[in-house]
Amino acid sequence: MVLTGAGLSTDSGIPDYRGPGSPVRAPMTYQEFVSGPAAQQRYWARSHLGWGRMRRAEPNAGHASLARLDPELLITQNVDGLHERAGSRRLVALHGRIAEVVCLACRAVTSRAALHERLVALNPGFEQRWAEVEVRPDGDVELDDTSDFVVADCTGCAGVLKPHVVFFGENVPKPRVERCYAAVDALADTGGALLVAGSSLTVMSGLRFVRHAAKAGTPVVVVNRGATRGDEHATVKVETGCSEFLSALVEAREASAVRA
Repeated sequence: MVLTGAGLSTDSGIPDYRGPGSPVRAPMTYQEFVSGPAAQQRYWARSHLGWGRMRRAEPNAGHASLARLDPELLITQNVDGLHERAGSRRLVALHGRIAEVVCLACRAVTSRAALHERLVALNPGFEQRWAEVEVRPDGDVELDDTSDFVVADCTGCAGVLKPHVVFFGENVPKPRVERCYAAVDALADTGGALLVAGSSLTVMSGLRFVRHAAKAGTPVVVVNRGATRGDEHATVKVETGCSEFLSALVEAREASAVRA
């Protein structure tokens, strides 16, 4: 079983939150987003620019290696969709996918690509004016002036649109959590291990599975540049890049299969 974080996508050009040298970032919370039109305008202006670049990111060697390893379950805290594009099959996108949009009123889920085209039409020249801004790991960007950005609403009910991802201050949907816990419990029964790749485990949504595995006596391997909140529970800690480690793991596994 594998749990991945933002560090796995850095080789695809998507920055992480808490890796060595990463600046302090304060993502918008759910409570702030639903506070009113001003916060929603600020979020969508920034996210519109970030999505325009994030959607062009390609899976890297780490994503490809995990698709080849095909673990019993791959849990990702990332919202970029790169695991799916690399071909991973048994996957839980713990925090959702940035490629989808949900209406907070009617709960309809629609395509982010379609919304992007609507926002382009409503805000001509906006992307060109802010072509040099820095993209964040959640698809947001560094941008202060959003006062002239026009926000799109739900085409079905005119409700407020939100990326179909779990914001800070929201809870991960219970069925996703239950599926992940069940998979961790199965590791103890089958003699499996939990591999954490590219996550600082700062937030509880991922850390709880590491704690649960360690409590059951399941080996936990943490691969991350820099300290993580789960280091005390790790059976093995490896300080290296995810792409390098996972590529080497695939090569070793396939070489072992050939010898056998």
